Amino acid sequence: MKILLIEDEKELALSIAAYLQKENYRCEVVFNFNDAVEKINLYQYDCIIVDITLPDGSGMNVIRILKKNKCETGIIIISAKNSLDDKISGLETGADDYLTKPFHLPELNARIKSIIRRRSFGGVNEIVVNEIRILPEQMEVFVNDSPIILTKKEYDLLIFFLSNKDRVLTKESIAEHLWGDEMDMADSFDFIYTHIKNLRKKIMEKGGQDYILTIYGMGYKFTDS
Repeated sequence: MKILLIEDEKELALSIAAYLQKENYRCEVVFNFNDAVEKINLYQYDCIIVDITLPDGSGMNVIRILKKNKCETGIIIISAKNSLDDKISGLETGADDYLTKPFHLPELNARIKSIIRRRSFGGVNEIVVNEIRILPEQMEVFVNDSPIILTKKEYDLLIFFLSNKDRVLTKESIAEHLWGDEMDMADSFDFIYTHIKNLRKKIMEKGGQDYILTIYGMGYKFTDS
């Protein structure tokens, strides 16, 4: 899962990012409004964590831009402001949750998971697509009730496909989502084929169907229809 953290307190931001990376998120960090706007206009994220007070702008305006762009990303405000008016204003602007500083990092993690489940999979604790069953909290995958062992990239790839079911995903969008915006400069995306091939093989070895379609000249699509 891909997270964007917008926080001007660098020590706090780096500690949050380090924790989230240990929890198997890919976390990108920016420290000001202008860099945040550049990121959200160029890339997609599963969840954005934003402080209200930034040195060159307001986190509220970041949220307004996301909503104007009809972005479906989950949004969590983190702020030292603890007034009811601030919380109501943040939620009415379009945030999914509001967390007051200081907070415990496991609580932030729990709220991220809840938002991603709700936005991508209707809030369920278990994702089921025919014979495939996924327990996101445990990062466990079963095919015909038999567990399969996936690498982190294979697991993230499967979740990315399922959260975009029946949509064509380009190689570029897959690479950027799983490896970060540095992949924009890659000369070739042939390595994605290897990951998809391995994911297909592991699912089919347990009797699963091949749901990943190659759309020639465009990319890939996960569909069970």
